[in-house]
Amino acid sequence: MSTSSSSSAPAFDPMAEVDAGELHVLAVDDCVVERLFLERMLKDSEYKVTTAENGVRALEYLGLLGGAEEGNQKKTDVKIHLIITDYCMPGMTGYELMKKIKEISYLKEIPVVIMSSENIPTRIEKCLEEGAEEFMLKPIQKSDVKRLRCHVKSLNDPSLGRLCLGR
Repeated sequence: MSTSSSSSAPAFDPMAEVDAGELHVLAVDDCVVERLFLERMLKDSEYKVTTAENGVRALEYLGLLGGAEEGNQKKTDVKIHLIITDYCMPGMTGYELMKKIKEISYLKEIPVVIMSSENIPTRIEKCLEEGAEEFMLKPIQKSDVKRLRCHVKSLNDPSLGRLCLGR
C-alpha cells in the first residue's frame, strides 16, 4: 500500500486536516499496472492518493479487520473522501469491499465508485442498487477522473449537496 500526494507535502497524517482543494482517494486494484495508471491519473488531477492491492489491504487501511465495527482507527482518523475499486479482484470483489464499508456507521457516507473492464448490465445494476455512487468501465479516462469530484461529500458537513451527471 502506498500513500502519495501531487504536492511535495509530508507523508499522509490521518490526524491532519485535508486542504479544502485536496481530496484524498483510496484506489484499490489488484493489477499493479492498472493501479499505477489510476494513481497517476488521480495525481495529475490533484487528488491525494493512497493505493491498496486488494480489498483486505483497503480494509486494513480503514482500520477494519475481521469486519469489526471498531478497528484500529477511530472515526475522526478516517480522512478518505472517496474510494474507487476494481470489481474483479481475488479474495474479495470490489462489490464485497463496498458492502463491508457501507455496513460501518462512520464509513458508510464515503462514496464508493466501482470500475471494471467487463460491461455486465446485471453486475452494474447490482452495484448501483447496493450503494455504489457510480460504475465506470475501464480503461478509465481523464473525463472519468474529473467526474469523481461530484461524488464527494464533505465528511465534516454532510449537508453539502452533490450533482453528478452521466450515471
